[in-house]
Amino acid sequence: MSARHREPAIIVINPNSSEAVTDGMDRALAGLRCPDGPAIRCVTLAEGPPGIETDRHISEVVAPLVRLMERLDAQALAFVDACFSDPGLAELRRATDKPVFGIAETAYRRAAANGGRFGVLSIQEGSLARHRRYIGELGLTDYLAGDRPVGLGVTALGDDPAATLARLVQVGRQLKDGDGARTIVLGCTGMAPHREQLQTLLDLPVLDPVLAAAEAAIEALKVRT
Repeated sequence: MSARHREPAIIVINPNSSEAVTDGMDRALAGLRCPDGPAIRCVTLAEGPPGIETDRHISEVVAPLVRLMERLDAQALAFVDACFSDPGLAELRRATDKPVFGIAETAYRRAAANGGRFGVLSIQEGSLARHRRYIGELGLTDYLAGDRPVGLGVTALGDDPAATLARLVQVGRQLKDGDGARTIVLGCTGMAPHREQLQTLLDLPVLDPVLAAAEAAIEALKVRT
């Protein structure tokens, strides 16, 4: 283990068991790593399903997610709960005195603060009701322009990158032109590799929730110190 991996870090936990998703998050966060900033480590919850796509998946990962966080707590400056459903966020916050950031909560709040209304690119139709309920709990319903599924599961997002990008652009344009979205929120961590191209092609700000949560963690640590 390198010295960089032994030092206290912002620990980004992928609650699904896909190492490809974790690797994608790690690459997306590369620009936040600097010699005078906090270390950022991405880890995978081995007990998680390959993709978290249902309410059952969400409920089943909470207990192992809390256990993993407790094992890593002594190494952590802060935690990022890196699934767009923010599984177990309340339980995680009760289990540590470190700051814990849910990627959906952070992205929704940032998108609302950016001005105008935001659209969400979701994976499947079944995600929409859950997203709307959560956005309502956060008091941000008035900022939601639309939430549209791309019709791809978590693991399928990585099967054909070109086809995935084309589908994200297609649905993103529906959110922009049909729903009036002025910011797009990526509704799955597996979409992160496409953020920059999607932002260029849509000519709209596109928020990667993992990146937004890690940035929020860095800012929170600055305030603490």
